[in-house]
Amino acid sequence: MSSSSLVSRTGDHVSIPAGAHIGHVHLKVANLDRAISFYRDLLGFDLLYTFPTAAFLSAGGYHHHIALNTWESLGGDPPPGGSTGLYHFAINYPTRRDLAIAYRRLLDHGWDIDGYNDHGTHVALYLHDPDFNGIELAWDRDPSEWPQWGGVSNDQALRNMQEGHRRLDLRALLAEADEQVTTPA
Repeated sequence: MSSSSLVSRTGDHVSIPAGAHIGHVHLKVANLDRAISFYRDLLGFDLLYTFPTAAFLSAGGYHHHIALNTWESLGGDPPPGGSTGLYHFAINYPTRRDLAIAYRRLLDHGWDIDGYNDHGTHVALYLHDPDFNGIELAWDRDPSEWPQWGGVSNDQALRNMQEGHRRLDLRALLAEADEQVTTPA
């Protein structure tokens, strides 16, 4: 089926339930210990289980958010540019400050980001892991602040999305990581 025929079948489309979400990502890696170190030590995930050829990491006790394995990739190279595959996966933080702290942690470990943007709907930092899997670290704004996409034409949605982009000030983001949080007594 061609992509144009998929687009034209919108009248038959039934949406997935709104509560559905991406539960975890399973990545092929070349070196399991190196990958564990990145996701645990740089990004802060908890290592739940490790086996000779696989590991499972989580945030907040979930069964696993990230699985790593060397089943088909031990010692392998990243896919060459111009090939198909995963562009990136996103790790969403509950607050903008949590995103800022994640950025500070990366910098403190000497890990650079590849790019950044304020998309209007969310703030994003882009990087790659040691196996060159693309990662987006993100914080979502409240939906009431998003550019309007629903109920408008494709052209209008594109204009709204482009107008929603804002310049992201990385220094201001880092300053949020360094702010002292006061808790009520």
